[in-house]
Amino acid sequence: MISLKSALAKPFAKRIYKKIQKWATHPIENQRQVFQDLISEATKTQFGKDHDFVSINNHEDFVKRVPIRDYEDLKPYVERVVAGEEDILWKGKPIYFAKTSGTTSGSKYIPITKESMPSHIEAARNAILMYIHETGNAKFVDGKMIFLQGSPILKEQNGIQLGRLSGIVAHYVPKYLQKNRLPSWETNCIEDWETKVDKIVEETLPENMTVISGIPSWVQMYFEKIQQKTGKKVGDVFKNFNLFIFGGVNYEPYRAKFENLIGRKVDSIELYPASEGFFAFQDKQDEKGMLLQLNSGIFYEFIKADEFFEENPKRITIKDVELGVNYVMIISTNAGLWAYNIGDTVEFTSTKPYRVIVSGRIKHFISAFGEHVIGKEVEQAIQEATANTNIRVSEFTVAPQINPNEGLPYHEWFIEFENEPDNLSALAKKIDESLQEQNSYYFDLIEGKVLQPLKITKVKTGGFQEYMKSVGKLGGQNKLPRLSNDRKIVERFC
Repeated sequence: MISLKSALAKPFAKRIYKKIQKWATHPIENQRQVFQDLISEATKTQFGKDHDFVSINNHEDFVKRVPIRDYEDLKPYVERVVAGEEDILWKGKPIYFAKTSGTTSGSKYIPITKESMPSHIEAARNAILMYIHETGNAKFVDGKMIFLQGSPILKEQNGIQLGRLSGIVAHYVPKYLQKNRLPSWETNCIEDWETKVDKIVEETLPENMTVISGIPSWVQMYFEKIQQKTGKKVGDVFKNFNLFIFGGVNYEPYRAKFENLIGRKVDSIELYPASEGFFAFQDKQDEKGMLLQLNSGIFYEFIKADEFFEENPKRITIKDVELGVNYVMIISTNAGLWAYNIGDTVEFTSTKPYRVIVSGRIKHFISAFGEHVIGKEVEQAIQEATANTNIRVSEFTVAPQINPNEGLPYHEWFIEFENEPDNLSALAKKIDESLQEQNSYYFDLIEGKVLQPLKITKVKTGGFQEYMKSVGKLGGQNKLPRLSNDRKIVERFC
C-alpha cells in the first residue's frame, strides 16, 4: 500500500526537476546573473569598498580588482566579522559560522548568511527528489533515515551561532522528516565518535532503515559495528535499506568493501557539500559526475591545476572549461567569500549540463620529483588493480620515500586491507602500471630511472582509525588525505 507521504513525493519531485532544468539549460546566463547580483549586493561592504566593486561591470574587471585568496589571506576580514563588526564581507552579520579544522590555519570560521543557508538545505533535498523523479522509487520516504554527522550543539559568539556545518544543518531538517530521522537528538550531541557510533547502532538496529548517509569511511565504521554485533550482513539486518547517500570523498575505493558489508548492491547518490557552499549533487544514476549548482548564490571560476602555482594563472568561467582537465575551483558567494580557493580540484565530465567530479585537493598531491600525482589518479589505480579480485581495501594513503636505505626513491603506499592479496608485489606492479598510464610525468620518471616502482606497506587493522583519533579527527566530516608531499602522516606506520 502506497503511503500519502510517498505518493506526494513524486509530484513534488517532478516540480523540482522542472525548476532545476530551467537553470541547468541556461548555465552561462544564470552565472552571469549570479555574478551581477553578488557584486551589486556587496558594493557597500568593507570588502566591496576596498576592491572598488562599484567599478566592476564584468569578469575581467573582477579579475583585475580581486586577487585569489585562501582562508589565511581572507583571515583579516573574517576576524573582524568574528569580532562582531557588520557589513565587512557581506551585508549585516552572518547568522552562523561553520567551524572547521584547517590543516594550516588552525580553526577556520566560515561565514553562513541568511542568503546562503537555504542552498545548503535545498541541494541535499533536491538530490533526493531528482533520484525519485528518475527512478520512480519513493518507498524509502516511509522508512527511517540516518545521517552520520557532527554534534548539533551550537555556541554563540558576538551574536553569531557557531558550530560544525553538519550540526548547523541538523537544525533545518523539515518537519515531514523529523519522525523518520535517526539518531535521536541526544545521541547526535555525543562528542566522542566511538561512543556515538555505538549508541547509533543500538538505536537503529530495531528500526526499518531505508536510507543511510554520511562520509564513506565513517559509515564503514558503523556498518562494521552492526556486523560485529549481529553476525549478519547489513542488508540482512536492514532489509529495506536501498539508498546510500554520501559525500566528502570518492566512493569507488570503498564500493567493493561496502557491497561486501551490505551483502548486495544498493543505489547511491553523491553529494558535494562544504562549509563554503553546497556545490553539486548527482542528478542521474547512469551519468558520471554531479550537477554543478549554478543558481545558488555561488559564482565559479576555474584555473588549470598545472598552471595554478604560476605568477598570474588564467582565471576562466564555466563557458570556457574543457572536459577532462584538472581545475582548481575558485568561488565567490553570498556568504561573503570572494575569489576564494577552497582547495579542491575538479574535472568536468559534461558541459550539457555542467557536471563535475572532485579529483583531489590542490595541496594534497605528490610532486616530490616533479610528477604531480593527484588523488583521482591514485584512487583509479587502486580501483583498477583490485577490480575482479577478492582483494578489499579498507583505507590507504600515499607518501614519497625520498631517502630509502637502498636503491632509488619511490612512492610508498600505506594500505589497510580487509582481504589481503596473495601476492603484494603483483598488486604493487598493477597499481604502478595504472599510475604510469594515467600520469605521463610519473611514467617518464620510472622510465628514466629517477624513481623505482612503488612499494606497499601494510597497515594493521584499525590503524588509520587510531591515527585519526590520535590527531583529534575521528568521525564527523574529517577525512584521511589520500596523498601527502611529505611523510608526516605515515611516520607512525613505518
